[in-house]
Amino acid sequence: MTSPHYPVGIIGGGLGGLTLARVLHVNGIEAAVFDLESSPEVRGQGGMLDIHEDSGQVALHAAHLYDEFGTLIHHGGQAMRIVDPQGTVRLAEEEDDSDGGRPEVDRGQLRDLLLESLPAGTVHWGRKAVGAQALGSGRHEVTFADGTAVTTGLLVGADGAWSRIRPLVSSASPVYTGVCLVETDLLAAETRHPASAALVGGGFFICLGDYKGFLAHRETDGSLHVYTALTVSQDWPDGIDFTNSESAKKAVLAEFEGWAESLCALVADADGPLVPRRVHALPVGHRWDRVPGVTLVGDAAHVMSPFAGEGANLAMLDGAELGQAIAAHPGDAEAALTSYEQALFPRSESAAADSADSLRMMFGDNGLAGLLDQFAARQAGR
Repeated sequence: MTSPHYPVGIIGGGLGGLTLARVLHVNGIEAAVFDLESSPEVRGQGGMLDIHEDSGQVALHAAHLYDEFGTLIHHGGQAMRIVDPQGTVRLAEEEDDSDGGRPEVDRGQLRDLLLESLPAGTVHWGRKAVGAQALGSGRHEVTFADGTAVTTGLLVGADGAWSRIRPLVSSASPVYTGVCLVETDLLAAETRHPASAALVGGGFFICLGDYKGFLAHRETDGSLHVYTALTVSQDWPDGIDFTNSESAKKAVLAEFEGWAESLCALVADADGPLVPRRVHALPVGHRWDRVPGVTLVGDAAHVMSPFAGEGANLAMLDGAELGQAIAAHPGDAEAALTSYEQALFPRSESAAADSADSLRMMFGDNGLAGLLDQFAARQAGR
């Protein structure tokens, strides 16, 4: 049976892949997106994102979705609070100045905005890529776990950290950074968890000390989304039964002996499962030689730690700039990909270096002091 052919095939329906599909659509170019999830509702999309003026917002303008994006902004979400392991506030909550520089939005709502902006049938659900091979002349075949396959004239890997498309251009693989996040939620915080709601405040919350800490955010639905960060071995999560929430809570909290009870409550009182997420990153400066007919966007190209807030923004900017490059070079995919990658590589190298520096600072010998110094310098520069 002949595999169906798509002039532009995008593997991965995250923010980068969807932004690319949308920018191509507004420029009159059809694309097909293939995503491993069975439907858009099958799982949550994570917590809040701050969408940067010089990257994520640029992408939304290119996608002709900036006005709609404005309706999703969590007003007050840019506020910041930093406390120490005793629960003492070290940086008083900064008011959200609503200047638009880095407004907060719910990741799931942003993804829905992009999905709803695409023609019906653009996204093919339940298509988990398991391999890809070059066919010559820039064409590629992608095979899926369900036994089907497609061919493409231009193939884009937007399939995340463990991309099945990346091996076509690079032998690099992400490596463990030494930090593991345990993700939890406290639902209906004002009524069910008022003390934790008061502790976190109305925006972003950080507590650091002794190579670990808590990062939390007030969500638009009134919940608190919490990441407990631990500097542990890569196999640390394997020794914990995360299917048993109570025993998992005890194991995580054993790492925080002597910390304030109010901080430990962010884990002890969590609703639902605890989800461990090892933080991986590609080498800073990851790049590849030009390979005909294929490129990467987002985490597939430059997965980095989340501690500079750049990953989602860069994924969207990658998608937008690739879409614009394809539109600017009709019929010449190689010129489009060359133009795109020439801008991609230095941009992603700079962001990856910043992310790596932030991880080392936050989870180093003096993480709290370093973070406070960083904010003091930022305030002094205003």
